Amino acid sequence: MVDVLSQNEIDALLAALSSGEMDAEELKKEETQKKIRVYEFKRAVRFSKDHIRSLTRIHENFARYLTTYFSAQLRTFVQISVVDVEQLPYDEFIRSIPKMTILNIFEADPLEGRMVLEVHPNVAYAMLDRLLGGQGVAPSKINALTEIETTIMERIFSRAFESLQEAWKTIIDISPRMEALETNPQFMQIVSPNETIALISLSTKIGDTTGMINLCIPHVVIEPIMPRLSVHHWFVSQKKTRAPEEIEVLKQRVSKATLPIVCELGQSSISIREFLGLSIGDVISLKKPIDQGLDIKVGDKLKFIGSPGSVKDRMAVQIDEILTEGVEEGYDE
Repeated sequence: MVDVLSQNEIDALLAALSSGEMDAEELKKEETQKKIRVYEFKRAVRFSKDHIRSLTRIHENFARYLTTYFSAQLRTFVQISVVDVEQLPYDEFIRSIPKMTILNIFEADPLEGRMVLEVHPNVAYAMLDRLLGGQGVAPSKINALTEIETTIMERIFSRAFESLQEAWKTIIDISPRMEALETNPQFMQIVSPNETIALISLSTKIGDTTGMINLCIPHVVIEPIMPRLSVHHWFVSQKKTRAPEEIEVLKQRVSKATLPIVCELGQSSISIREFLGLSIGDVISLKKPIDQGLDIKVGDKLKFIGSPGSVKDRMAVQIDEILTEGVEEGYDE
């Protein structure tokens, strides 16, 4: 981003140039020098801005699905939204989370590798309190989970992964399943410390309790499907192909539709005076030779050329020629 100078800074710069304290030529040289950007190899850039935008869109849907799911399960006000999507080393993620937290380790076939859904203790214990009949308030002191509490946690978050499956459906069909629930980050080593991960941070509010839910996705896990996270693939995937059953149903419905078909013997023009003077036996000449076919219209479009006749004492018309779509009729006055 280009720095914008304030008016005071501009005045000071002009005064320095006019007094000789600064040389304009030196400023030009500094500007033309090759600028060097520091690259930290411990924070390797694995995800492009395009990938980050796609991950943001996917998990905005995930946040909406989670909001609906937890609101129904807890029967209280729940609000979840994406606040940040970034890439960082796995070791940095481990050091950033509390020493006592809820770590839902899971896999998602056909992707190979493990991912983590980390839930801040305030949020997790508020959910637990609400499920056990409380008001949804997090305790002031966080203790280790009992076996019953662990079972309840595993059950509610295992079903929450269905929301993740739905959010990723536009990219790939995955089947997330819970592998383990840990509370100590030091016992969780799913990838090497320097491995780059995508960290999706979700701001969560349950009643008056707030906290974060973090989804950790290692780069090695989604590397095989990285091309699908491009903008091109995202928009192409929105074009859904119809299933054969849908096409057949559509054909059946179209075949039952009714359309008006009109056969024109010809056209003519007369004055109002002539029209008012018409009587039985008068003949109106048409502007169409008797050896020329009749125009047959479907709706208001000319589609066929035919010849008149009769079938079982009823007037009929026989189709002699099929016209291409879009042909319009024309007559000379």
